[in-house]
Amino acid sequence: MTLDLEFVRSQFPAFSEPSLKGWAFFENAGGSYPCIQFINRLTSFYMKNKVQVNYPYPASTLAGELMEASYKRFADYLNVKESEIHFGPSTTQNIYVLAQAMRPMWADGDEIIVSCQDHEANAGAWRKLASQGIKIIEWHVDSETGLLSLNRLKDLFSKRTRMVAFPHCSNIIGHINPVKEITQITHNHGALSVVDGVGYAPHGFPDIKDLGADIYLFSLYKTFGPHLGLMYVNENLIGKMENQSHFFKEGITRSMLTPAGPDHAQIASASGVIDYFDAIYNHHFKNTAEPAKRNNAINGLFREHEEKLLKHLLDFLKSREDIQIIGPDSIQARAPIVSIIPKNKDLKTFYAALTKHKLMLGMGHFYAVRPLIDMNIARQPGVLRISFVHYTSMDDINQLIEGLKEALKD
Repeated sequence: MTLDLEFVRSQFPAFSEPSLKGWAFFENAGGSYPCIQFINRLTSFYMKNKVQVNYPYPASTLAGELMEASYKRFADYLNVKESEIHFGPSTTQNIYVLAQAMRPMWADGDEIIVSCQDHEANAGAWRKLASQGIKIIEWHVDSETGLLSLNRLKDLFSKRTRMVAFPHCSNIIGHINPVKEITQITHNHGALSVVDGVGYAPHGFPDIKDLGADIYLFSLYKTFGPHLGLMYVNENLIGKMENQSHFFKEGITRSMLTPAGPDHAQIASASGVIDYFDAIYNHHFKNTAEPAKRNNAINGLFREHEEKLLKHLLDFLKSREDIQIIGPDSIQARAPIVSIIPKNKDLKTFYAALTKHKLMLGMGHFYAVRPLIDMNIARQPGVLRISFVHYTSMDDINQLIEGLKEALKD
């Protein structure tokens, strides 16, 4: 079974949008195109159900039911309980709220390990706890490869270690970390595992139960939906946290990590992402399956397609002596997030030349400042980032390669 790319792209209005015609999109790590199912749900909610929810009149009752459906359907796909799913404005803000909620669980002088491979979302808020009596232990990346060493991690634990924060996949390095193994090591030391899945989730939702992480977070605007952050928090953990909402919300777990009121429309319409995944599954597979198994099957389709494109791109990049690849140069344990630096060209000039070839790319540090520091790469101008997902075509990759060839010419 291979991914039917024509069907996939038909689910995204961007591919039939005249103003985007001829452009190849390679900044998906910054935010993906939205699927039509989400767009339709959002439009419908604003037209029919934009009222306060859960009152007895029909528009309000349906609004509440639509929101509830998003919690349940995401939980089913991620293989967790509905009560363990939380929606917030963004992953960065979700982690900030988490840090405030978890600080009272720990005593002054307790330690948390924070990786230096993270996007700042899963780094900055934890590090700020240093001013509140928590000792921050840094898990540095290898200066050459950008990878995290498990042996180095094991040396960082002490009797006072309470948590380890790290990414499932770096948004610059592209390497996929062994979350299950890291989490097991962390649990063996009596600490909590907090995983930033922002870079990984666009390439397939994880089976969170199988990973074993205590907290897992990712962004829905990078997974074909609204500008929200989704947060899984193990049900046995949230009761130990300090309520961050109104005093009368104490004990209502869905509210305790949401200081402000939820965005009804976006939460309700987020279910459109699951509609899209269901459509992909039903188009490719004839048998029925539980949502978590559907998710696993879809991931296989996405992974096979992305790896084929990634291999073609990496083969080209490795053939050039005038390009530096940041991080691993093979498809093994790697997401299609590839950062490069031209060796003989000014990066800004190089980037501008690529834009002339109708290539939508990213340039900068992408809030992943700490891995760049560890690897001695200047934050400004940073790196050129190429990121794509399952709706990217081989034609897009070839357009990129041709653009790179032209931009690298003297």
